[in-house]
Amino acid sequence: MHRLLLASLLLTTTAFAAVDATQFNEAKGLFDQRKLPEAQSAFEKLAGADPQDPEVNFYLGDLARRRGDFDKAAELLLKSTAAAPTVARYYSALGDVHGQAAQKASIFSQPGLAKKCRLAYEKAVELEPTNVNYRRSLLGFYRQAPGIVGGGMDKAYAQAEEIRKLNAAAGRIELAGLYVADKKYSEALALFEEALKARPDDYGANYQIGRMAALTGTAVDRGLETLKKCLTLTPPVDQPPHAAVQWRIGNLWEKKGDKAAARTAYEASLKLDPKFTQATDSLKKL
Repeated sequence: MHRLLLASLLLTTTAFAAVDATQFNEAKGLFDQRKLPEAQSAFEKLAGADPQDPEVNFYLGDLARRRGDFDKAAELLLKSTAAAPTVARYYSALGDVHGQAAQKASIFSQPGLAKKCRLAYEKAVELEPTNVNYRRSLLGFYRQAPGIVGGGMDKAYAQAEEIRKLNAAAGRIELAGLYVADKKYSEALALFEEALKARPDDYGANYQIGRMAALTGTAVDRGLETLKKCLTLTPPVDQPPHAAVQWRIGNLWEKKGDKAAARTAYEASLKLDPKFTQATDSLKKL
């Protein structure tokens, strides 16, 4: 494992040697500050010095993905993987691009893109098997994709178990999510509650209990309790925002037959995010 990481570092360092480090750091700083047009120009300038630099192409690929130019993003990230074939995050990013492209593609193009997505995620996990985020991406693919392109709930459960070996808390959440997808609600609730015993402020577990209550109509009061807890916490970047929490609270008030409280929650959701269409639709249906 150490030899693999060393080889990856050497490849990246060697490829990066032709690019000015100060200019690269300035470009990355613009990217981190979300000054994306300025970052695009800065990275394009660096690419002029070395069109094959894997890090430069990685960032240009991500910028293309954010613009929705998935063909260009894939082209750039493939350059990264070719120049540094043992760097896992290049493959993970490539998987993201193929996955997003598949969601917007025609039914004829979707299978090919889905297979490319799976292969990229699997390569990332192969290169860094202890990386929970890469395994989480692969789990998501297995859960959503049909068997014809390599998906399957059995594979998703296997990834959840591997994640649990690496990070017990993260593994519990992933496994519980699979139980919800399989409509094994009591098993899912038990795992979410287990997660909250270990970490009462776990935003994801609190939200998922509320979401499950909204979807199933069971444990509604408990769902309201956990969603209100979410409103006291800062949403992690990979979790639903407070607008979604308020929308789910509205769903639960509807389950309880209190339309006035539901309306208040939906309006609170739209105050947080006027473009949150789920809350708009729910208000229209009240």
